[in-house]
Amino acid sequence: MQLQESGEMYLETIYRLSKKLSGAVRSIDVAEEMKYSKPSVSRAVGILKKGGYLETNANGYLVLTEKGKETAEKTYERHQVLTDFFIKLGVDEETAAEDACRIEHVISDTVFNAMKQHLNG
Repeated sequence: MQLQESGEMYLETIYRLSKKLSGAVRSIDVAEEMKYSKPSVSRAVGILKKGGYLETNANGYLVLTEKGKETAEKTYERHQVLTDFFIKLGVDEETAAEDACRIEHVISDTVFNAMKQHLNG
């Protein structure tokens, strides 16, 4: 299953919330964070479960599978690196974060890794 940009965004949001909420992430938390309706989040959660990216535990909390966690961490890292890069170029923080959010889903591994290597000296 090829994950769409929206799926990556959900995984990244669940990943960030799991760090913030000590792993206790509910669908409602995702809906509030992303400013989406509960039915939209419910549908996305179902798709991510079917794709093997997400599970729910006995308490009903959302838990990333290993596959989901890898995807979320990759997306989150791209977001952070791109945002920092744009800020270093003189772009304001809000614009840098917004543009990084769009680019993180389409930049190739080759270009991203070259950018990271360049930034790390």
